[in-house]
Amino acid sequence: MDYDTYGSGAVEIAIDLANAQLEAPETFLTSHAEWFAPGTALTLSGRDAGKVRETSQLIRAVALADSQEAVIARLNELLALARPRPYATDHDGELHLHYASADSPALEQLTTTVAMGLSQVVVQHGWQRLGVCSAEHCDNVYVDTSRNASRRYCSNTCASRSTVAAYRARRKA
Repeated sequence: MDYDTYGSGAVEIAIDLANAQLEAPETFLTSHAEWFAPGTALTLSGRDAGKVRETSQLIRAVALADSQEAVIARLNELLALARPRPYATDHDGELHLHYASADSPALEQLTTTVAMGLSQVVVQHGWQRLGVCSAEHCDNVYVDTSRNASRRYCSNTCASRSTVAAYRARRKA
């Protein structure tokens, strides 16, 4: 599966947000500062921190949905939080689109970027491309970029751990 670089980055931040431990949402924003327009304040009010958590849960809900109708409903909830005001830029040497206005607050930039990126994957590549790791004790969300849409794990680490556990269980039996 191939999707554009900026869009793929927007999906990656969405997946990172869905998998983040959000005790301190500002830490998440700071660790993804490259996604915010220069000069954007990355501080959040208590209400805005709650909205970051809500956005994270909506992304997870989209990935957990088990039908196209459920994905559409949850994705539309996420999109309702977005305030897209796309603009073209070449600030990094390549012409590309940003989904939220540069003068928007951090919460709006984050919500709009993840909503638009995730919706592009679902619309262009299908809702089945979103998943939750099949490994025991892992519930990370991922986007399946494999050719045949057969991914079951969030990472090679989880896939290897599951393979080893299955091997050991077979040997023990």
